[in-house]
Amino acid sequence: MSRTLRPAVLLAAAAVTALTLSACSSGTTPEADASAPAASDGFPVTFEHIYGETVLDTAPERVATWGWGAADAVLSLGIVPVAISSMDYGGGEDRIAPWVSDAIDDLGGEPPVILDSATYELSVEELLATDPDVLIASYSGLTQEEYDAVTAAGIPVLAPEKALWSTPWRDVITDAGTALGLEDKAQTVLADLDQTIADAAAEHPEFEGTSIAYAADDVDTFYLYLPADPRVEILEDLGFVSAPAVTALDTGESTFYTTVSSENLDQIDAEVVFTQTETEDALQTFLTSDRTKLIPAVAKGAVGAIVGEENVAAITPTALSVDFILPSMVEQLAKATAVAEG
Repeated sequence: MSRTLRPAVLLAAAAVTALTLSACSSGTTPEADASAPAASDGFPVTFEHIYGETVLDTAPERVATWGWGAADAVLSLGIVPVAISSMDYGGGEDRIAPWVSDAIDDLGGEPPVILDSATYELSVEELLATDPDVLIASYSGLTQEEYDAVTAAGIPVLAPEKALWSTPWRDVITDAGTALGLEDKAQTVLADLDQTIADAAAEHPEFEGTSIAYAADDVDTFYLYLPADPRVEILEDLGFVSAPAVTALDTGESTFYTTVSSENLDQIDAEVVFTQTETEDALQTFLTSDRTKLIPAVAKGAVGAIVGEENVAAITPTALSVDFILPSMVEQLAKATAVAEG
């Protein structure tokens, strides 16, 4: 599967990381400490995940993150992580998503080390060099081997809840809040995000109940994203419903996407199709090719699209990316829904 179609990345899969901090530096900064509430006394806390159970006896100070959205969650709570995974799709030359970079600048202090995630493999050596108190990897592809290596070094790990790359994006935020003793602040972050999304949905009642398919065409492979994907989840939060074909065509090859053969594209019965492309040329190919026009909504022109690596990366919701991309998404969805209704 190409990098442009993974969820942390978008998808898929993506995330962020960097440079060496001195072993004596703190994971929080004076600026971050001033803005973050004091840790609660609600410890120890226990997290259940795919590799077992993790117990935190006290609130960690030096926080490392891995995967997608964890760095955003920690930053939204007023803490600058000591390490984050690299954003190799949409992150620019510094390999940091713009919304993450802005949050780091706002909080000030030492920038995080960027852990190379170009191959989605965690370098335990790089991680341990940052001297973390915890690794938050709630939405990631963290393997059992990586988990075992980090925990063997005495670092507690928050691994994905039930499957790799499938933890709901809201849970990533609440997990971070619980791990850091900042549950109330995490709930405030979520409430603000939910209100932003609810306001957008209220402004567009036509979204309610409209069937949608999130699709992407990557040269020889056509992808449909499943309801477990956070990008589909936010579409449903806006009022859309996943078209029956999305799950009917699911081959079980992944937790967040399925591939569809050309002969089955006409079975995608969504009223609206939402897609992502890196360039305007690629979007025009999607809209006009004989292959994609087998999909009824594409043939009708009921397509909403997000274009450009940075924007595509932002579609996967996090504590910080929602505000960055939601206005553009809503604008495109409104145009596509109008065509569908017409």
